[in-house]
Amino acid sequence: MDFSKFVTDCSQRIIESATGLEPDQALKLSEAGGPDVMWLLASANGVRQHFKGNKVRLCSIVNAKSGLCGQDCAFCAQSRVSQADIEIYPLREEEWLVRKARQAAQAGAGEFSIVTSGKKVSAAELQRIGRVVQQVRGMGLEPCASLGTVSAADLKQLKDSGLRVFHHNLEAPRSFYPEIITTREFEENVDTIYAAKEVGLSVCCGGIFGLGEGWEQRIELLAELSALNVDRVPVNFLNPIQGTPLENAVTLEPVEGLKIIAITRLMLPRKEIVVAGGREKVLGQLQSNVFFAGANGILVGHYLTTKGRKVEEDVELVKACGLEVVGLGQELGPALTKGNRHGLS
Repeated sequence: MDFSKFVTDCSQRIIESATGLEPDQALKLSEAGGPDVMWLLASANGVRQHFKGNKVRLCSIVNAKSGLCGQDCAFCAQSRVSQADIEIYPLREEEWLVRKARQAAQAGAGEFSIVTSGKKVSAAELQRIGRVVQQVRGMGLEPCASLGTVSAADLKQLKDSGLRVFHHNLEAPRSFYPEIITTREFEENVDTIYAAKEVGLSVCCGGIFGLGEGWEQRIELLAELSALNVDRVPVNFLNPIQGTPLENAVTLEPVEGLKIIAITRLMLPRKEIVVAGGREKVLGQLQSNVFFAGANGILVGHYLTTKGRKVEEDVELVKACGLEVVGLGQELGPALTKGNRHGLS
């Protein structure tokens, strides 16, 4: 196979049709090695440039409730099966969360996501989060929340408070999911995504790569995200944490990480692709290449239980790449029509 011609033809068809790669095509591209990887990245970059221009989203998160989780996610330091040495606390007070949001805004982030541990939040916690969302919105930040499995009624309550984006990862491919999580059904994640779409929220949904899955399973996950028609796709890389069941997992090679980003762009050409957790660990000095591999966003600042880079450093990184940071409400993909579980935008 003439790889350069194949990948160039694929990217041209994507641009002309605004339709992503089929799984069998993506699997062929996953075989890229040596000089062919550069052709893959260049093609993904061209697709990113066509659909997203030179705009980049900077997202930030806060660990609003840490530990105390009854789930058994094998990758997570906050799960009940983890022995990791982390800070444990209940939902933070409003003043603390608002202060963190203000710091993120001042540093240059365009989005602030409130993340809680556990399968779901209580009614009292939901009300507190709603009040924080109102204040975050008033700062000119895009408020986002990641609260586990949430009903449509609760999501409507948050939307009325000013929430625009709800985050909920599938975490792992359906066929590999039982190897990683047994306390929450895969379909519960899907139902939460549908609930967010039902009330008109934009949905941020992706997964973690490097859990031990193969390329066929990675492509399976991306195909599922395409079928769900989520608006943003966070690409996370496993950063093995001591004390978790996956503490001895082999870290992905940097080129493998860039290939994952590129194929994500080619399968989901019109979506926002945000490189999130684990990028420092996996990509190292190649972090600036995430944009030229097809991403149009990065998660900045610290993560839930691990540290990231300073926001200011990533702002400079974006500028050094000749790209522009977008602000509140820009480049958001449309949510599905209310009640439509299968339509494509």
